[in-house]
Amino acid sequence: MNPLTPDPGLLFWMVLSFGVVFFLLAKFGFPVIVKAINERKEFIEMSLLSAKQANEKLATIQAEGEKLLADAKAQQKDIIAGAMQEKQQIVRAAQEEAQASANQMIEEARQSILAEKERALQDVRKEVATLALDIAEKVIGERMKDDEVQQKTIEQLIGHL
Repeated sequence: MNPLTPDPGLLFWMVLSFGVVFFLLAKFGFPVIVKAINERKEFIEMSLLSAKQANEKLATIQAEGEKLLADAKAQQKDIIAGAMQEKQQIVRAAQEEAQASANQMIEEARQSILAEKERALQDVRKEVATLALDIAEKVIGERMKDDEVQQKTIEQLIGHL
């Protein structure tokens, strides 16, 4: 018996066994395996399609998010610009109000000073008139007898000054 050449009986049974196993596999096994492979192929194709759609949706959502972010930044700039303008208007209004208030206070002080000046001038005129009458009495040597006449004379002298 040569180990490289098999016995013809053994070869027959091996071919017959192989044929039966092949027939059974071809009849029952291969269709199941092919069906499983086809199902797996379809599942992979569907998964790839779903992944592609998900990527497209993600890209769309990302673009929308970037657009929303850009819009939000634009709105933020508009709000800040509006706030700055409002701040400037408020500051300008406050400055104008302060200036008006200061002008009013200055005018009131000016009026008060003028009124005080006028009162002081009247007091000085009265004093001068009284002193003038006193001097005139001493110079003339007699006193005016009536205080009412003296008062009228003082008022006339004040009117001439």
